[in-house]
Amino acid sequence: MIYRVRGRLREAEAAEFHRKLTDRTIAAQKPDGQEIVDSMGRAVVADGGEVVWSETCYCPTPLAHERETVLDRYFDAIATNEITDHETYPGRPFMAHLDELASKS
Repeated sequence: MIYRVRGRLREAEAAEFHRKLTDRTIAAQKPDGQEIVDSMGRAVVADGGEVVWSETCYCPTPLAHERETVLDRYFDAIATNEITDHETYPGRPFMAHLDELASKS
């Protein structure tokens, strides 16, 4: 299944999230770490500050493992909607935004 995901980044955790995305800590997580990294590469910061991305997940509950291990630590107000394929969204690339926040820490 593929989902459109929306959430609010916990900016106080941005530097840690950036580090774990770029040092491959999250990518090494099985079975979904690389998909989390890839989905953050697809993510954008929309008007109003909400982060939006598409992500593949095979859990019976959408993003259950991803939320338990990563997403709920770094995002609030996560919402999912099933979609048919990965989508692109208007907004600033999330990784550029995260780079900027991490460099200020």
